[in-house]
Amino acid sequence: MSNFSIVREFVLLGFSHLHEFQILLFAFILLIYVLTVLGNLAIITLTCLDTRLHSPMYFFLCNFSLMEMLVTSTVVPRMLADLLSTHKAKCLTQSFFYFSLGSTNFLILTVMAFDRYVAICRPLHYPTIMNGPVCVKLVAVCWVVGFVSIISPTLQKTQLWFCGPNIIDHYFCDSAPLLKLSCSDTHHIERMDFFLSFLFVLATMMLIIVSYFLIVAAVLRIPSFSGRQKAFSTCASHLTVVVLGYGSTIFIYVRPGKGHSTHLNKVVALMTAVVTPFLNPFIFTFRNEKFKEVIEDMTKRLRFRDAAAHR
Repeated sequence: MSNFSIVREFVLLGFSHLHEFQILLFAFILLIYVLTVLGNLAIITLTCLDTRLHSPMYFFLCNFSLMEMLVTSTVVPRMLADLLSTHKAKCLTQSFFYFSLGSTNFLILTVMAFDRYVAICRPLHYPTIMNGPVCVKLVAVCWVVGFVSIISPTLQKTQLWFCGPNIIDHYFCDSAPLLKLSCSDTHHIERMDFFLSFLFVLATMMLIIVSYFLIVAAVLRIPSFSGRQKAFSTCASHLTVVVLGYGSTIFIYVRPGKGHSTHLNKVVALMTAVVTPFLNPFIFTFRNEKFKEVIEDMTKRLRFRDAAAHR
């Protein structure tokens, strides 16, 4: 190792190859980021302020919105800075928070599916099973497991030697492009990354599929069409987010040979880091009758106050 200079800081290429579109891309991603933060903050604020949204489903949604806002905030500000100029950065901090928050996100999505299962399949026991303390404990477990599970692979990455180029062909410190730069043996860390991807992505997805299989079986036994429609409508938003989030993540992290298609991974990763967090507030509010009712009532109150102030 004495013949090599040890690398501890890395340069993210991001979208530097799109020289003529840098300013346009910066403005577009900044707009998406601002709307994402405002949209998820709106969900959190409405859930906290309006008693009609004080139920387990909206408590989990509030935590999910917070998680989405944090996930995109670990990636987008750095991406915007790199669009304007090249910076060196210590990658492992960003990598730790991105994967910790992402893992927690999938766990919360699984808890949300379980909540819908209990509400539809065990409606009489729902208030007992999904009471306040239980909901808080479920969310706390999601946070703790999501963060603790990423500590070990992150610590192992700190022990790697990086003695070659320090340029990562990505817009954030993703694991596979980072490991490609190491001159140490990374097979053990790659296997651990794959195991964690399998655990947090495929295992949670299977639990969600089982939950929805039981939900569909229960809904089909409802005699009235309006009852079946109402039951399905409570799950539509969550199912849409599951399809968006899991689809792109499985493509990137739960398949062999992912390190050989960095450019494609970079584009698909935008779904997880930028597009999905942006779409989620619209999916959950526009497809949810209670949210629309709360927004309409709040809009009316604001108009009434505005009219009264001008009198």
